[in-house]
Amino acid sequence: MKFNKRIIALLGAAAMVLPLAACGGGNDAAGDASGDEQIELTVWSWDSTLPRTVEGFEKENPNIKVTITNAGTNKDEYQALNNAMEAGSGAPDLAQIEYYALPEYVIRGYVQDLSGYGADDFSDFFTPGTWASVAIQDGVYALPMDSGPMAWFYNKEVMDKAGVNPDEVRTWDDFYEAAKKVRATGSYITSDSGDAGFFDSMTWLAGATPFETGEDGTSVKINLTGDDKVQSFIDFWQKLIDEDLIDTKTAGWTDEWNRGLNDGSIASLLTGAWMPYNLLSGAPDGDGKWRIAQMPTLDGSETNSENGGSSLAVIKTDDEAKAEAAYKFAEYACHNADGVGVRVEGGAFPADNETLASEDFLNMTSLTDSEGNAHEYFGGQKFNEVLAKAAANVSTGYKFLPFEVNARNVYADHAGGAFTDKSITLEEGIASWETALKEYAEQQGYTVE
Repeated sequence: MKFNKRIIALLGAAAMVLPLAACGGGNDAAGDASGDEQIELTVWSWDSTLPRTVEGFEKENPNIKVTITNAGTNKDEYQALNNAMEAGSGAPDLAQIEYYALPEYVIRGYVQDLSGYGADDFSDFFTPGTWASVAIQDGVYALPMDSGPMAWFYNKEVMDKAGVNPDEVRTWDDFYEAAKKVRATGSYITSDSGDAGFFDSMTWLAGATPFETGEDGTSVKINLTGDDKVQSFIDFWQKLIDEDLIDTKTAGWTDEWNRGLNDGSIASLLTGAWMPYNLLSGAPDGDGKWRIAQMPTLDGSETNSENGGSSLAVIKTDDEAKAEAAYKFAEYACHNADGVGVRVEGGAFPADNETLASEDFLNMTSLTDSEGNAHEYFGGQKFNEVLAKAAANVSTGYKFLPFEVNARNVYADHAGGAFTDKSITLEEGIASWETALKEYAEQQGYTVE
């Protein structure tokens, strides 16, 4: 769906005063969600912990029935959601939307501003990084479900063999030296086969601000090649690629990748705080061997960025009773202590300050598998203490494009050659990606600054 400047302006700047589009609700008559009228909500989400909230919510709200449907993970769900919104039917009442994708749905006018329901009072409840991701254009367009502050997950057995202490690796120069020592053992310090989300997170970590959307939603700034912090990451990562210090062949989330984590040939990951349970299931032989440290940064400063994390958004509807009921569920799942608690117990990494500061959370040393067995996967380390600190250090200045889903989808088309066959440099790939993003923005009706 292409938007010209006039349409974008209407959706982005005037969405608050336009009638709500009849796309996200059903055909139920409007009414009071707190009354006796029976309301059925459909939620699209791939998150395995969200269904755990339904029983408690329905007990507190017997007139609201919630059905959670997995419409596909991230971009698959987004495509289905876009199709439904454009068709004017078939959209859910709520949808899980990752932070990077949310601005696009705000600009398109697809999601409800939740400020009028009381969400604008929650800024101190959520961590700065997650709150900044949902508080867009003077509104609150979703509630944070979880968060993904970056952390360094590492196999201590391999690091000890290499003579590397990750707690002493504070700068990217330190990381480079550590990568050489790990490679000498036969392992790679980490892997990257061309991941756009990782690129965003690492440039964010460096303090880059390559993207920005104008307040009226009609203009974008795209400045990858002119941002010196973006260049700092490119130079750093190219050096590791050139010297064969990172695994560029193994794609993430494949069986081969899990095997590499399991046998130690991929010795660490720079990734989001949601990773512990994925390691437990994907690399079971690493049980007891892994630890977590803070991210090494460009200059060794205590800053951080997000990698992943999702929000729960209410899809626009002209049915006010349905909208109120949908907000009630979002508030229960993301803000209510019972809703948040049951999700954290299921493995979600919290987005709220209260949970991150709780003694029970901070003192955790074990993970529980699907059969109820406890595993001290991180060797008895109070791993949430490390991750909570990582969350507190997230900077809030980074912005995503209002078409970030498309941007990430085409990243490998331009930069992928820097990893796969080394046919181009990463700098050349990013320059090509920048050109493509500017062309796409103009095709969609944006003014490119």
